[in-house]
Amino acid sequence: MARRKKGEIVNGWICLDKAYEMGSTEAVTKVRRLFDAQKAGHAGTLDPLASGVLPIALGEATKTVPFMMDAEKVYRFTIHWGISTDSIDREGEIIARSDVRPSVEAVKAALPSFVGEIDQVPPQFSAIRVNGERAYDLARDGAEFELEARKVMIHEAAVTDAPDADHVEITMRTGKGVYVRSLARDLAVMLGAEGHVSALRRERVGPFTAENAVTLDFLADLAHKGAALEGLLPVSTALDDIPELAVTEQDAFSLRQGRPIVLLPRQVETLKSQLSAGSRTVSAFAGETLVALCTMRAGRLEPDRVFNLP
Repeated sequence: MARRKKGEIVNGWICLDKAYEMGSTEAVTKVRRLFDAQKAGHAGTLDPLASGVLPIALGEATKTVPFMMDAEKVYRFTIHWGISTDSIDREGEIIARSDVRPSVEAVKAALPSFVGEIDQVPPQFSAIRVNGERAYDLARDGAEFELEARKVMIHEAAVTDAPDADHVEITMRTGKGVYVRSLARDLAVMLGAEGHVSALRRERVGPFTAENAVTLDFLADLAHKGAALEGLLPVSTALDDIPELAVTEQDAFSLRQGRPIVLLPRQVETLKSQLSAGSRTVSAFAGETLVALCTMRAGRLEPDRVFNLP
């Protein structure tokens, strides 16, 4: 007989406004405990020294996490000129100083070089594995190693504030795998300056934004009132850019059993017009309930991920 999982069946997303100095894993653990949820995960790690949007999936929502990995992200960060650190943030050891303070005009002129698909070398203080070890562990031990450049996409980057000569704030919209600290490092090099990231906030991850984010204190207060579920967003929140198809209860039953369903010609044409380039993923709904994520192939929907939702 299968052993019952500990915790309650809780399905949905939490758009958490993660606090500064809290790790992503710690945040997930705290949210899971507040809901006494059986299963939890997060979409896109956020460093302890960053605050902002950390989408946390509970229960069946964890099945949609892979669709968030490629989601666009928006970061707002501050570069402190004059000091470079080994970790390119304010917690690192100082490795260089300079009296150079790039003007706002110089920063604005340099930023277009970092927009589009670029080659970016990750920071040595990062979670990338090198011969089986984390780069940040090797860096802390003083080991010498090099990380290869990666292709990343930066859609937009602009100066959004400059409170004084020592600081400039930049907001950028990116694809996956972009390191804010690497951009700050490379921008400083281009401008002949020293600099590090002194503040970092993530404003958006796909459909999850700072505007609909909640704090742990807010969730704890809801939980204390017995209303924690009010802080949940639907499982389908992560699928906002995936075409939806309304299916009958009979077709929903087939999909839940892992069997494909046949589409009408007009359904095929409608879905084709809604699919993004290179994608065949369609979400099937029975009424308001998400039934399955499917692949459209040869006039049929073939279920890939089936959801057990009430």
